Amino acid sequence: MPILTRLIPSPVVVDIRPGALADLASVLADQRISHSGRLAVAVSGGSGARLRERVAPSLPGATWYEVGGGTLDDAVRLADEMKSGRYDAVVGLGGGKVIDCAKYAAARIGLPLVAVATNLSHDGICSPVSILDNDAGRGSYGVPTPIALLIDLDVIRETPVRFVRSGIGDAVSNISAVADWELANRVNGEKIDGLAAAMARQAGEAVLRHPGDCTDDGFLTVLSEGLVLSGIAMSIAGHTRPSSGACHEISHALDLLYPKRAASHGEQVGLGAAFAMHLRGDHEGSFLMAASLRRHGLPVLAEDIGFSEDEFVRAVEFAPETRPGRYTILEHLELSPDGIRKAYADYAATLTG
Repeated sequence: MPILTRLIPSPVVVDIRPGALADLASVLADQRISHSGRLAVAVSGGSGARLRERVAPSLPGATWYEVGGGTLDDAVRLADEMKSGRYDAVVGLGGGKVIDCAKYAAARIGLPLVAVATNLSHDGICSPVSILDNDAGRGSYGVPTPIALLIDLDVIRETPVRFVRSGIGDAVSNISAVADWELANRVNGEKIDGLAAAMARQAGEAVLRHPGDCTDDGFLTVLSEGLVLSGIAMSIAGHTRPSSGACHEISHALDLLYPKRAASHGEQVGLGAAFAMHLRGDHEGSFLMAASLRRHGLPVLAEDIGFSEDEFVRAVEFAPETRPGRYTILEHLELSPDGIRKAYADYAATLTG
């Protein structure tokens, strides 16, 4: 009987620890990613400039490029600037916008991408997707998984705690996203990848149940690992299903309907996940998720992030239109505005009663 296996796209290096940034050059050399040191390094103009001062002495052969923002035009411009050089790899050093632009630019010019994440705001640090703003709003663009990933916990602790909180919301929302995927499998026969689902769900559960907080290295390590595993789960599945369900549809709706008032991605998907769990009838799971989010300082009610009940109801009603063809608890229930309002009132009562 033949032994069947599959290759899983994943980084050759995942280095998560205090002080990891100081070893970036040696990691690249030891793993044969860049012996020559010829690197194209993308950084932001703000915090990236300070990190450049810290890292540049160890990367004397690098050329530094400033990322203007998180748009498709920014990413294309970055690729055009880099393509004239003879580099071994592209390094994205910064937060989500920098890494997403660097991932897209590296794919465009055919070079491997090394992600050096300076905050933990979402699971895009190791995903096969670049999220970039475009003329139509915001798009998801398929790219190769980073060849290496470094997360320096000393650097993470220097960033505002709201970035860590956002990452918590994104990781925990996996639990709801996988439940939506399983629902689509039961109702519509949508194929589910058991390995990708298991990785994504366990990443979320590990963060949900860890007793530490945002100041604890142990918790930050588990959160970092959870975000990495979420990205790899998406690579295995070949799409974002393991980490994106009704929770993300609600967040996308808030972004589109109230673009100047939207909270962070992680805050919105965390709230969306807790509410979706309630809609699914898992009131105990919803309560536990909301309690964990609250413990870390994340919102669990619409008013916590400045939205009225009417505005949240409108967003939930609009949410399925943000991902046509994706089946979640929202598409399954097809609730009317009055039905959404009643469900939200019941959800809020379970948290406050």
